[in-house]
Amino acid sequence: MLSSGALSSSEEESRPSIACSARRRDFSEGYSGGRLVDESMIVLRKRIREKEMIERNYEPPSHWIDWEKRWYATYQSDVCDAVGLLQDLLMDARPGVALGVMVLVLLSVPASMFVVCSRLMEVVLGVLVRISS
Repeated sequence: MLSSGALSSSEEESRPSIACSARRRDFSEGYSGGRLVDESMIVLRKRIREKEMIERNYEPPSHWIDWEKRWYATYQSDVCDAVGLLQDLLMDARPGVALGVMVLVLLSVPASMFVVCSRLMEVVLGVLVRISS
C-alpha cells in the first residue's frame, strides 16, 4: 500500500503533464501598450453600428429631407473618415503647429460669434427704430 502522497509508476505515466511559461513583454520589443486595440476601437464601434442598423432595418424619420435620408446610411462612416483625416494631419504636424491651430480655432469661433451677434443686434435695433417711428 502506498502512502497518500506517493504515486505508483503506472499512475505517474498516465497523469497528463502540464507546462506553463510566462514572459514579461518590454516596450522595446515592439509592445504597443494596448495602442493597437485603441486604434481599432473606432473601427469596431463603426462595424457594430452598421450591424445594428442592418439587423433593425432602421429607416430615417419621415420628416427628414431627402438628402438627409440618402446621407444617413453613410453619415457615421463619413464622420469617422473626417476625424481620421484630421488625426493624421495633426499627428504628422509638429506639436507647436498643432497647438497653434487649436488656439487659432478656439479664439476664432468666439470672435466670429461676437461679430454675428453684434450684426444681428444692429439689425434688430434698426427694425425697432423703424417700428417705433
